[in-house]
Amino acid sequence: MAEAGMLHDAFLDELRDCYDAEKQLIKALPKLAKAATAPELKHAFESHLEETRGHATRLEQAFGLLNEKVRGKHCDGIAGIIDEGKKTLEEGFDDSTMDACLIAGGQRAEHYEIAAYGTLIAWAKTLGHGDVAELLAETLEEEKAADEKLTSLAESGLNESAADGGGQRTMSRALPAPRGRRASRKTTAPARRRTTGKARARAH
Repeated sequence: MAEAGMLHDAFLDELRDCYDAEKQLIKALPKLAKAATAPELKHAFESHLEETRGHATRLEQAFGLLNEKVRGKHCDGIAGIIDEGKKTLEEGFDDSTMDACLIAGGQRAEHYEIAAYGTLIAWAKTLGHGDVAELLAETLEEEKAADEKLTSLAESGLNESAADGGGQRTMSRALPAPRGRRASRKTTAPARRRTTGKARARAH
């Protein structure tokens, strides 16, 4: 077992960072679910919200196993990802594009947490906290599953729908021109009849 000391301090610091990250995500995920338009994406965010609450509870249990007070340390990393997500919500994207952006933002958060929990588990094992490592390993697997779920949603058609949306909007903007041409033909038809009538009058 490694000598407790600076690594142990770093381990606790990272644990507090993760705890704050989970708390921030508990507040952010409902907003992502509300912004999502695809039912399956909305459900994925809502489902992961419940898992995230469980992740915070596991971290509290980990603090207990270490005989440490439960407290967080502001996680700048996840705060930055959430801030980027807020800015995305303010963009005037169509529904499909917004869903694609929500997936991207969700996966940024998942990748951050996967890295953090992987580090925590490795350090816990090194420091001889096998019980804590096992506890956090459950969370890591759920984070990986959430990331895979978002990838599956993106590849199942949400990204393609976003790409097709641009083409449909372009076509819709072009539609008034044919209507104008049809209207033009309608207005010239009476003129042709009047011209023909005049010619007949001259013939008589």
